[in-house]
Amino acid sequence: MTARVPVLIAGGGPVGLATALELAHHGVASLVVEPREEVSWLRPRAKTTSARTMELFRRWGVADAVRDAAALPVSWSDEAVFTTGLLGREITRFRGCFGLDLAGDDLAAEAGQQIGQPAVEQVLREAVAASAHAELRTGWTVASLTEDDDGVTALLSGPGGAAEEMRSDYLVGADGAGSTVRRAIGAVYEGAADERPNFNIVFRAPGLADRVPHGPAVHYWVLHPGRPGLVGRLDLDDLWWCIAQGVGQEEGEADPLGLVRALVGADIDAEIDAQIVATDPWKAKMLLADRYGTRRVFLAGDAAHLNPPWGGHGFNTGVGDAVNLGWKLAAVLSGWAPPALLDSYEAERRPIAARTIEEAARNMATLAPELADPRLAGTGAEFAAARPAVARAVQETKDAEFHSLDLVLGYTYRGTPLVTGPAGGRLEHRWLAPGDSLFDHLGRGFTLVGDLEQPEAEEFMKAAAAENVPLHPFHHPPAALALVRPDQHVAWSATGGSPADPRAVLRRAVGRA
Repeated sequence: MTARVPVLIAGGGPVGLATALELAHHGVASLVVEPREEVSWLRPRAKTTSARTMELFRRWGVADAVRDAAALPVSWSDEAVFTTGLLGREITRFRGCFGLDLAGDDLAAEAGQQIGQPAVEQVLREAVAASAHAELRTGWTVASLTEDDDGVTALLSGPGGAAEEMRSDYLVGADGAGSTVRRAIGAVYEGAADERPNFNIVFRAPGLADRVPHGPAVHYWVLHPGRPGLVGRLDLDDLWWCIAQGVGQEEGEADPLGLVRALVGADIDAEIDAQIVATDPWKAKMLLADRYGTRRVFLAGDAAHLNPPWGGHGFNTGVGDAVNLGWKLAAVLSGWAPPALLDSYEAERRPIAARTIEEAARNMATLAPELADPRLAGTGAEFAAARPAVARAVQETKDAEFHSLDLVLGYTYRGTPLVTGPAGGRLEHRWLAPGDSLFDHLGRGFTLVGDLEQPEAEEFMKAAAAENVPLHPFHHPPAALALVRPDQHVAWSATGGSPADPRAVLRRAVGRA
């Protein structure tokens, strides 16, 4: 007998798990299948969870768990330091990086968080395990799928050659760059790859932190002309990561400890007891799927887009996909929105991914090799002569990489099919009291925020009842009346200038227009 589930999710990385949690947030069941039995801790991959992603985690009640799991507390540092080596001379630095300084700021309900992707995955796995609606099945993959008018039939492949047929109303492909789901629906990546190689190394170095003269930092950019790259901490004990830029797999695997030694700027064999934990060669990719889905099968995360890591936007963009798609699937499956609502997923999320790829590629245009001046490694006088020009170049070319809240918090769905007028951005955040965020008062469906004594407010409530759209009222007189979607984006606002037809606005917001 074929098993059934409302939503089948291929891939249990952070994006697949986030999709399951968003569906669970709305009371919709899902099954996530993931080939890895355990989270892999050797390769941390993404290290920056953005302020926006932390806000979304807050909606599911997991933001505190993510912070508790982070080896680097958010208060530890919000700076990036550019040096001639981890133990070398400082050239310049940035402060307020990646939204790590936003704790308590009206701008966001959550600050960003430095945390390795495996730790985030583990928290999300535990949240799925605790959910009454989501299930994670490890050791299994989606081997093939067939879509018809009424749903999707997938063949699941499990341990020891086990196989099972699974029927679902919808299927989400969050199965990464090599996505089986993307191939099954005939979607293809468009774009290019950067041919410059990079070599990641995770290493242990007890006592190294005590010798760093630059203080705490999110990471340290090494502008040494002989070995440019980055170094950063994975915990406050002795675990570190580094990226040797311009180093291919063969060279990197031949002497990873030598690469670490060059980036640190010390003979770590003799002076520091260091141990290589893991290595990972890679090249940056700028790829975007030509389409995001069919009627019943959708792509999210790396299955839909890949961007260079510079700026820390990778998996954060995928979590945005998960929330956008998740609330829409839930609305359709719960019966208060038509299937046409799902057409807006690609219209809203694909341009965001395209913009993110462009910004990350712009950040990648100037890396450590382009910034390294040979005089930086010379005498004190040579360093002093070169430093001002290099510092200016760093500040001019890298500022957007560390200060990107216009993209992280400011992206908008303005002009897309569900939005009326000039709305579409994320609801402007406010703290109502210490620890009490305006976002905490939003409903799981739509929310009408603002002065509810305005005549339009009653009309919106009547329209919602007539259209069977869940609408939660929250009286907040300082704000202009606004219709807020389940993803905290504004579908309509009184600041748009034209009077609203509440029923028309609601019908448009749920894909009925």
